[in-house]
Amino acid sequence: MTEPLLKVRGLKIGATAYPPGEKPVAIKIVHGVDFDLEAGKVLGLIGESGAGKSTIGLAAMAYGRGGVEITGGEVWVNGRNILKENLRNLRRLRGAEVTYVSQSAAASFNPAKKIMEQVTEAAIFQNKFTKAEAEARAIELFSKLGLPDPETIGNRYPHQVSGGQLQRCMTALALCPEPDLVVFDEPTTALDVTTQIDVLAAIKEAIAATGVAALYITHDLAVVAQVSDHIMVLQQGDMVEYGTVDQIINHPQEDYTKALVSVRSIDHQEKTPTDTPVLRVENVTARYQGTNFDVLKNINVDIHPGQTLAVVGESGSGKSTLARVITGLLPPSDGQITFDGRVLNPELATRPIEDLREMQMIYQMADTAMNPRQTVGTIIGRPLEFYFGLKGKAKQKRIQELLDEIELGDGFQDRYPAELSGGQKQRVCIARALAAKPKLIICDEVTSALDPLVADGILKLLLNLQKIEDVAYLFITHDLATVRAIADSIAVMYQGKVVRYGPKSQVLAPPFDDYTDLLLSSVPEMKIGWLEETIESRRMESAGN
Repeated sequence: MTEPLLKVRGLKIGATAYPPGEKPVAIKIVHGVDFDLEAGKVLGLIGESGAGKSTIGLAAMAYGRGGVEITGGEVWVNGRNILKENLRNLRRLRGAEVTYVSQSAAASFNPAKKIMEQVTEAAIFQNKFTKAEAEARAIELFSKLGLPDPETIGNRYPHQVSGGQLQRCMTALALCPEPDLVVFDEPTTALDVTTQIDVLAAIKEAIAATGVAALYITHDLAVVAQVSDHIMVLQQGDMVEYGTVDQIINHPQEDYTKALVSVRSIDHQEKTPTDTPVLRVENVTARYQGTNFDVLKNINVDIHPGQTLAVVGESGSGKSTLARVITGLLPPSDGQITFDGRVLNPELATRPIEDLREMQMIYQMADTAMNPRQTVGTIIGRPLEFYFGLKGKAKQKRIQELLDEIELGDGFQDRYPAELSGGQKQRVCIARALAAKPKLIICDEVTSALDPLVADGILKLLLNLQKIEDVAYLFITHDLATVRAIADSIAVMYQGKVVRYGPKSQVLAPPFDDYTDLLLSSVPEMKIGWLEETIESRRMESAGN
């Protein structure tokens, strides 16, 4: 029997946590995981944040980042236990036998160096190829990965290509030294669905063409099902279930796996619009200062009380710019916005306090939307003081009522953001917005940075709060699964224009324009062979491609 390329036995990984105001605490991240990976095969590692996916993937390089330490077990690569190797041998391993593709290519590439220099660097450093040979291999990989102008794209700097193209350049970087194993760490999570499908197809084709083995890390089961031979489901450092793609997708055994398979099954019934919209955007055109082109072109949309308008489209379509115009951060060059029957001043600084109170915003990254030095109680209490003058016991009582509404309950007022999970942080941001008693909340990609199970909980919470508070939502997203779960009406944006608009039932019903068809068909499905079928039937390419 052939020895597996990668063999992991009893892997244990720990770290030291430093709770605010307390003594350091030793924590266990991975509790003894076993698995094998054969040459030319792909193993998908799936689970929510904190499950240990990336930590296990990096252990395949004998590496622990951010103070993480491998505390036990064995990791065998090509027949040797790499945890017993010295640093010199590990340097020969990393970038030669085992390579890594990170989630954010933009943060991983050096902006001051050309793409070709970075793609070939490891292959040359490890003496796998001469400079000329490495560059020839890079061009061959650029072509295999479907990059435009493969002969010359390496002469560009990272900022001169799109996000999807840069992620494929990073895949070329990992494949250039002809490694035996590549660790793909959420390589498509930060991409739009339309770009994600191109990158996913390119990665799958490159793996097949080069015969490399791969660990594919993600929290999206539908994505991992398209590229993997086997899937390992992880939860809080333990292996929950392991099996073939067919077994995990179609015949899951464990409750946690079943929950992952059934995620985004919210059935939201579309509501009929009322006579008077709470927000009306009329013929709005806008451009950023210092530019000579319009980023929004003649936008017309309505949002009705107690209902949700989903604004959907890929990066650069104008979704977040529309939110900036509505909030007064970017005055329009033409058109007007009516809110609750009154025309809004174009600039935020000139709007009365009542306009500010009745229109709130929840941001994509809860981490950066809260002051890390303030407690949850202070964060939620600020709008209560600012808008209503609440203090003392009255303020504390209202803060607790809001925490109960967002299903956090007792014991959270004195916590700091660092002591909360990603989903809890986003709930606190929701409570802060609700504290102002708004009529409209703008939700800018509020679930895109969250795991599917956590995102599901946030969507259910938002729908429940809408029933209680009768608040309207402008929900910006590129995820059609989210749109189906929460929207009453939909505006599809493409290159600054609304290309399709109306009630959810009409927008999601055929016949479709080419771009809406591209968006709808790009949402990954929990189905083996979906990727190939979708690529074959597409009517247009994504703008990010």
